[in-house]
This record gives sequence, C-alpha cells and structure tokens, in this order.
Amino acid sequence: MGGMDSFKNNETGLAGEQGENLTYRKAGVDIDEGNALIEKIKPFVEATRRPEVLSGIGGFAGLFSVPGGFSEPVLVSGTDGVGTKLKLAFATGRHETVGIDLVAMSVNDVVVTGAEPLFFLDYFAAGRLDVSVAETVIAGIAAGCRLAGCTLLGGETAEMPGFYPDGEYDLSGFCVGVVEKSKILTGELIKEGDVLIGVASSGLHSNGFSLARKALFDELGYGLDDTPGEISRPLGMELQEPTRIYVKVLREAIDMGGLKAASHITGGGLVENPVRCLPKDKGKGLSIRLQRGSWPIPPIFQIISTAGVAEKEMYRTFNMGLGLVLFVEKNKAQSMIRALNAAGERAWLVGDVVKAAKTPMEVLFD
Repeated sequence: MGGMDSFKNNETGLAGEQGENLTYRKAGVDIDEGNALIEKIKPFVEATRRPEVLSGIGGFAGLFSVPGGFSEPVLVSGTDGVGTKLKLAFATGRHETVGIDLVAMSVNDVVVTGAEPLFFLDYFAAGRLDVSVAETVIAGIAAGCRLAGCTLLGGETAEMPGFYPDGEYDLSGFCVGVVEKSKILTGELIKEGDVLIGVASSGLHSNGFSLARKALFDELGYGLDDTPGEISRPLGMELQEPTRIYVKVLREAIDMGGLKAASHITGGGLVENPVRCLPKDKGKGLSIRLQRGSWPIPPIFQIISTAGVAEKEMYRTFNMGLGLVLFVEKNKAQSMIRALNAAGERAWLVGDVVKAAKTPMEVLFD
C-alpha cells in the first residue's frame, strides 16, 4: 500500500487521461495516519493484556484461550455504543471519557449474568481520522478495560469520507465473558418476598441523552459552562461523567451469597429493566415494587424534570441514580448492603418482589 503513490501513469496503464494519480489519500482516506494510530495505541492495548491472549495487535483477528477452571464454561457476549452522549464530546472537545462509557455499556450487560469479562473489541468510525482524537478515545477504552479486568483484544478504525460530519465519529463495542453454566444468574429462583438492592450510578451513564440535551439546552436554555441547581461543576462535565463499571460490585455480591439476579439499568430505565430478571415461567404472577425516597436522586435528574418531563417518563428513560439493581434473599440484604457500603459503594434497600395485583411483570412505585 505504501508504494501506491510511486506509480506513474505511463507505467501502470490504469490511470485516467488527466495525467495525475488519484490515490486513496486524495479520496479522503489516509492509510499512513491509520498506521500511525496503531503504533500510538499499542502501549494502551498492551496494558490490558491477560494471560489468555494468544495474538498481538495488527493481525486479522484476536486469539484468546478459554480460561481454565471451568467444568462447563459458557461464553457470554454483549454489544452497545455510547449514543448521542458523543455529541457532548464533540461540543466540549473532551474525548477522554467516552471510551470508558463504551466499555461499561457492554461489560455491565455481560456481568449481570454472573460472567467474568474476558476481552473487548472496539469499532471507531470517522469521516476523517484525527489521530490525536482517536488516540484519546482508545486510551479511554483501554482504561475501561483495565477497570473491567478484560483485554482490549482488537478493533477496527474506519475512515469514511463524506459519511460523518467533520469533527464527529461513532463508536461501537463488543464484550465476551465466561461463566460456569451452573452459576449463571438467570433469575429463575426469584420469588415473592425477595428484595432489591440499588447501587449508585455516576449520573446519566450513557442513556437518555437525546431527551437530556433537549430538556437542558433547548427547553431550559442552559449552556455547557452553566452550573444549574445543586450541581457544583459545569454542566458539560456533569453530563460527561463516565458510566460506572460494575464488575467488582457483582463479584462481591456473588461471593456473599444470596444473589439471585442483577439488572443493569440502561435504556428503559427503572421501568423496563428490572422486570427482565423475573422468571419467565412463574414471573407472570410477580411484579416489582420500588419505594420512592429509599435512595437519593442526583440533582441532574431533578433539573431535567423541570423542563416538563413527566415523572413516568423520567423513570422510563433514566436510571434516576441507580445503575445496578440486585435481587437478593431478604435475610441476606442488610449484610450485603453493609458490605458494599464498607467497600466504598453506595447501596440501598430500594424495593421488593410482590405478587402481581393487576398487571404482572411490571414495576410499581410506592
């Protein structure tokens, strides 16, 4: 590829009649810049390396051995993106945190099954590759992988002229984990009387940003540098707080015993996500009851609601301060909450599983 520019028109017989070589670079794709990026990100990738990795950066595919110690290993996969939260990175010029968001959104979906995350793949696409920006984003992805304990095994950097506006890019992520088949958190053992423990989010995480931006910027007229309400830092920084990665929390909860299921509160908020854990066969006779006021709602959600967003819409769109909900045996709940809080988490008893009075498999708010 590096020799393409050295071809002369009269040597190849393939050039047009204009007397000038048309190259991939002139079409908007700079292969040399892509190669330069690979060299820059190698240290970040190497820092995430697990012993099961069998390949190095630059190959056609990543190779990873299934870890030992499993009788019936089950592979668990998840994929997600960052969504319109990326618009804030474009507006502020701060690209350090979106990589953590990318890892968190896939990893959290994987670990709520009880799995250990093994490796992560990323996809970075832009109209024009800005090596500095891409390097910052991928460094964030590597930081997220280190937090999750998984390897950044590989990825794809795509430069597509005319497909994305200048200065913008898109991200996708893919995570694979492993769990012993007998230890999968299926939720099948959930029953009436079990309780729900909520674990604090770091803010909006990576969901609901289309509504949040509409409410805060269009309806309320705030700017990225404003500090409305009880928020103590500029709104742009508040909104770009990265999504929490719950690998450590889940491992601690599993080790304590009594955990029956876990729900990552992502798109669909507290209305649609917890019920996904209810057992599919007997869950039709159960519902979830969440107790209002049992956990503190961060100021950012209260500010968004003042734009005229109804309470039901808030709970169906956002995590409202709970990024993770654990389904636990009642007699184990208080000891688990104490242990999580002692470990530096913020956890609360937020609800319980009840017999469905009318509509089964729904979330009720008291």
